[in-house]
Amino acid sequence: MNLFEISITILALILTSSFFSISEIALAGARRIKLKLLSESGDTRADKILHLQENSADFFATSQIGLNAVAILGGSVGESALRPYFQAFLGKFYQGAWLENLAFFTSFIFVTLLFILFADLIPKRIAMISPEKMALAVINPVLVLIKICQPLAWIINGLANLIFRIFKVNTTREENITFDDVSAIVDAGAEAGVVLQQEQHFIENVFELEERTVPSSMTLRDDVVFFTLGEPAESIRQKIAEYPYSKFLVCNGTIDHVIGYVDTKDILVKIMSNQAQIQLNETTIRNVLIIPDTLKLSELLDRFRSSKEKFAVVMNEYALVVGVITLSDIMMTVMGDWVTPIDDEQQIIQRDEKSWLIDGVTPIENVMHALDIDEFPDWDNYETIAGFMMYKLRKIPRPADFVEYEGYKFEVVDIDHHKIDQLLVTQLPVQMKEIIE
Repeated sequence: MNLFEISITILALILTSSFFSISEIALAGARRIKLKLLSESGDTRADKILHLQENSADFFATSQIGLNAVAILGGSVGESALRPYFQAFLGKFYQGAWLENLAFFTSFIFVTLLFILFADLIPKRIAMISPEKMALAVINPVLVLIKICQPLAWIINGLANLIFRIFKVNTTREENITFDDVSAIVDAGAEAGVVLQQEQHFIENVFELEERTVPSSMTLRDDVVFFTLGEPAESIRQKIAEYPYSKFLVCNGTIDHVIGYVDTKDILVKIMSNQAQIQLNETTIRNVLIIPDTLKLSELLDRFRSSKEKFAVVMNEYALVVGVITLSDIMMTVMGDWVTPIDDEQQIIQRDEKSWLIDGVTPIENVMHALDIDEFPDWDNYETIAGFMMYKLRKIPRPADFVEYEGYKFEVVDIDHHKIDQLLVTQLPVQMKEIIE
């Protein structure tokens, strides 16, 4: 063969090898989510790719047959055909005993570099840039090649399966999508600007409903405003005026003896009708949903949906009321500041770049978000930042008691009847943080 025929042969082999390289990367790397969207839009090639990914043994066998056959053929043909030309070129500069060996190594390195660069590296990088697009382009020719190589692929797969069984290797591909997978996709979307920061916060909070329990979002027992049976009308009017809640508990003496709840609008209707007496009786008191404090927020959403209620009383294992929770409380957990009234007292107040004032009843999840802390130790044992302090100190805290964790100093600054009312959180200097770690 002359130099032109040799060049055409090598070019054909490189193109064939590059096709197998592109096919291997593109079909293996094509994302199922995008392929399903293409399938739903009517592209039948996407269905073929999805089926091939689920039954990939024949494809990989065919790909390896093609790649290895072309590589072996290209090496033998290219090296032997180009060696005389390299020998003639090198002979102009050297005529010693090593001339033939130099020509062999030179032609071998040249052909190898051509295949590495144009048949392997560049095609695979192109396939990685847009795997779905490339997979759609090559799927039909690949299916034809699989049918042609079916007998040999069957033998190779049989030997591979035998080896897998001997070494007990599980070849089943898992396609389960976890929260971490979704979170990683959302984070990538936020970095790319596709997902807004606020939208990212919403999505993460929605998934947190599976992790957070009811006490993390409820109104605590000490803050619950309730009516008692036989409470004077003037007292009822005063509480409605002072606390603009839509619903109030009705209790028999103490908060632990819950009878039901009243809707504020029912009482306001009587006030607007100029009724002198406002009595809490069967016509105004409604049955209240009572839930255990061990429920997850996602489970409570199901309870609200099935019962058609938006208000619930939270009880512990001793049948004592620990708080109340509404559908709005859950929405505030998801939406954050978007649904929090502006004039509400903030639980986390940033004083400057490195210090925060935090209420003791602040849910631990909110503190994690505010301080960018991934996890608190054994946080299944407590719900609030006050609980974290008691868990770490192993005692009833006093003012000036502190805990250092994750580069922050959590210091008790106010106590109200043995209850942590407020904490001062300061970020430690870098040197101090390294010493703690």
